Amino acid sequence: MKDLVLDNEQEQVALGASLARAVGAKALIYLQGDLGAGKTTLVRGFLQARGHQGNVKSPTYTLIEPYYLPSGTCYHLDLYRLGDGEELEYLGLREMLSEEAVLLVEWPQRGQGWLPPPDLLVDIEHRERGRVAHLSAQTKRGENILANVSLHKFA
Repeated sequence: MKDLVLDNEQEQVALGASLARAVGAKALIYLQGDLGAGKTTLVRGFLQARGHQGNVKSPTYTLIEPYYLPSGTCYHLDLYRLGDGEELEYLGLREMLSEEAVLLVEWPQRGQGWLPPPDLLVDIEHRERGRVAHLSAQTKRGENILANVSLHKFA
C-alpha cells in the first residue's frame, strides 16, 4: 500500500498519468472517494497519458464511456447511479472484462456482487488542502502496477 499526498488538481492528473504508464493492456482499477474527491480528474490524467485528445467527462448518466486509443481500449465506468448490480450484465461487463482493456471504475461498491476484485484500489480522501490517495494492490497484476508507479513527483 502507498499513500500519496496530492496538493492540487495538477498532481491528481499527474498521478493518473503515472498510473497509465504503469498499467499494461489489461487491468481493473477501482476508484473510491466521496463526491468531488477527484476520481474523474485522475481518470482524465490517465486517459490523456494513454493518448486521448479532448474532454473527459464523468459517465454519471451513461454509466460507461469507452475510449478506443492507439495504446489500447479503456472503459471509464461511473456506477453512482446504478440501480442494481445486475444491470452490469446488461451493460456488457462480462465482455469488457474478457477484453484486453483497462477498466477504471468509480463507485465500485454499487456493483458489489457483480464486479470481480480489482487489481488496484485507489481510495481518494479529502484533506484540509488537497487530497490523499491510498493505493493498494489486490492482485499480482496490481502489485506490478504499484511497483511501477512513479512516486517521485509526489514527494
